[in-house]
Amino acid sequence: MSKTIKVALAGAGAFGIKHLDGIKNIDGVEVVSLISRDLEKTREVAAKYGVKHVTTDLADSLAMPEVDAVILCTPTQMHASQTLACLKAGKHVQVEIPLCDVLADGEEAVALAEKSGLVAMCGHTRRFNPSHQYVHKKIEAGEFNIQQMDVQTYFFRRTNMNALGQPRSWTDHLLWHHAAHTVDLFAYQCGSPIVKANAIQGPIHPTLGIAMDMSIQLKAANGAICTLSLSFNNDGPLGTFFRYIGDTGTFIARYDDLVNGKEEKIDVSKVDVSMNGIELQDREFFAAIKEGRQPNSSLAQVLPCYQVLHQLEQQLNA
Repeated sequence: MSKTIKVALAGAGAFGIKHLDGIKNIDGVEVVSLISRDLEKTREVAAKYGVKHVTTDLADSLAMPEVDAVILCTPTQMHASQTLACLKAGKHVQVEIPLCDVLADGEEAVALAEKSGLVAMCGHTRRFNPSHQYVHKKIEAGEFNIQQMDVQTYFFRRTNMNALGQPRSWTDHLLWHHAAHTVDLFAYQCGSPIVKANAIQGPIHPTLGIAMDMSIQLKAANGAICTLSLSFNNDGPLGTFFRYIGDTGTFIARYDDLVNGKEEKIDVSKVDVSMNGIELQDREFFAAIKEGRQPNSSLAQVLPCYQVLHQLEQQLNA
């Protein structure tokens, strides 16, 4: 496929804008349609990025014959159904993490993706961040083996606001969204499936209806373990911090930065063509379309993560 890939992007919020910024740096790709619920705000974003078609209905964009692929940056609860809609319309699709918040919906999307032969990918960005890629290459070269991952995912979200400080139209979730990053990354970095998983959670928020604090333990088939702490109650520093404790050293990853156990900086600027994990994720999506292959982070590859999350949800509900 040598022609320009024409893309529709759904969800012009904080994360949709990150994708638009990343795509600007990728040759042979053009965003031709922008979908979001607030038409005026969507028009403003579209004008800034030179996108000519704007709508509030995904179906309008799926009906455009020129659209080859769709990127979904919509609320979690819409991910699985919109992924199915894109595949049924014959469009390649990249859905932001998480693929689903109900396992059966994710399984349906995986089955349709495999049947369709289209590229279907989920935005498990940690697989693409240069910091985590650096560790992955060490593991693949046999220079490092994970003994334990210690991960903290901390936000201050006692009200329903997004990353830009704007009110959200939906409720975020520690288990189905934020834990998904680490559950997938742990199995991916270990190259070994998760065979044991435990979870406990704190009190349910009276208005948001979700647990604001959670603790998860994982064990991989190869013996490696992971301890994950998550909170919406933490008043700084915010974000996710990964400590890789291995047989030959320790690495601490904070977004695209990496240090060793002594806090000495490791240069990851040459790991890939960009330092932007979202851009690298999008590059993989478009490369897979052009090369007619399955992408890293395909729906089928990430499904085991959601099977673990489902198991943890059942445990918490019990």
